[in-house]
Amino acid sequence: MTDSMKRRSFLQGAALLGAGMVSKAGAATLPEAPVQGSAATAAPLVPPNGRPYNPVVTLNGWSLPWRMKDGVKEFHLVAEPVVRELAPGMHANLWGYNGQSPGPTIEVVEGDRVRIFVTNKLPEHTSVHWHGQILPNGMDGVSGVTQPSIQPGKTFVYEFVAKHAGTFMYHPHADEMAQMAMGMMGFWVTHPKDPRQHAVDRDFVFLLSAYDIEPGSYTPKVNTMLDFNLWTFNSRVFPAIDPMVVRQGERVRIRAGNLTMTNHPLHVHGHTFEVTGTDGGWVRPSARWPEVTTDVAVGQMRAIEFVADNPGDWAFHCHKSHHTMNAMGHDVPTLIGVDHRGVAEKINKLVPGYMVMGEKGGAMGGMRMPLPENTLPMMTGTGQFGEIEMGGMFTLLKVREGLARGDYRDPGHYRHPKGTVAYEWTGEAPPAPSAPGGKAGRADGALDVRRGGASTGHEGH
Repeated sequence: MTDSMKRRSFLQGAALLGAGMVSKAGAATLPEAPVQGSAATAAPLVPPNGRPYNPVVTLNGWSLPWRMKDGVKEFHLVAEPVVRELAPGMHANLWGYNGQSPGPTIEVVEGDRVRIFVTNKLPEHTSVHWHGQILPNGMDGVSGVTQPSIQPGKTFVYEFVAKHAGTFMYHPHADEMAQMAMGMMGFWVTHPKDPRQHAVDRDFVFLLSAYDIEPGSYTPKVNTMLDFNLWTFNSRVFPAIDPMVVRQGERVRIRAGNLTMTNHPLHVHGHTFEVTGTDGGWVRPSARWPEVTTDVAVGQMRAIEFVADNPGDWAFHCHKSHHTMNAMGHDVPTLIGVDHRGVAEKINKLVPGYMVMGEKGGAMGGMRMPLPENTLPMMTGTGQFGEIEMGGMFTLLKVREGLARGDYRDPGHYRHPKGTVAYEWTGEAPPAPSAPGGKAGRADGALDVRRGGASTGHEGH
């Protein structure tokens, strides 16, 4: 069965489930439920009506349009099975909203009255919890506690006032382990009433998620607790995560939410930033400090801000090294320093094309090994200087002069000014550094330590 046939088979159940959900008259009263199939980063959704705001850019995602009805902003979310392209060559059978996982970003303005219709096209019940929102208890979305579950084929309505500007999420509170492991989550931004308040030039948002999808398979293992093998920004892995493109000198905000099973220390190269917001609200300027890495714990949101004053292609990634890899095997032994020559020669007679792995380290970016169906290399990506050897939670912050204010197109590789790129030294080796006290070090670079005449109490060490 081809990839497209498998995707159609996976989605067929949802199509049949939704076929007779509501009457034509009932459907006419619901706001439209737009669907997005592309995994590209959509342009910011300029507010078509209602109060103005500075829209965000959802990395490899989009924002959900709404309609105004009697002064209320109405949205329509559809919980359903989706097929998400994690990267070209690999698709995952997930659950999400409106054709994607994560679902579309919802953007409103502080003080807006919001009405969200949620239609369930999943094969089981669900609900939606509005993570971080201060709202009436009956709108909190906890199945069995604040509401009945939304059964398959049914539509529920959530309505509340978005009281506080800030950064939030939405996700189920029904069969949560399975549904979140299958990708059910989305981003929510409540903008300030005054667009000048907390204003930035570019505002990026994305969610951190993790999946355990065995090589050759398509559906995540929902019972995995820790050993995930695909770490994603908005359900995309490098090199398929779009870069964050900004103009030099602009003030940039990056908002990230963590719905994985572990923390993620997010690190940016070439700039320092301040944490300016959490899912609890904005951080007072007097409480901020400069950082280059911020740890985002499970269930947390972080908004960081900086001035992009240093041009270049700067890495932005989780600093847990295994989280910048794809489809890694957890039971692979460490073989650094093991001489494979004799064994490899014998194996090659039985298995032509056998490759020695791990003898001198884990570099596998340049290897072109055959992979199971629907599986990505562990480390991949190519830059202007060769193999990048990354995967998972990794992308680039591309800072350029002269970009138009709303231009998010990839500008290509950075053109380094002459004399600003590290290079190979081909001259004589520099002299060995002197040891403490002015005595020369050994030729091999190690310090030459001698025992003095006086007793120091450390004889024999």
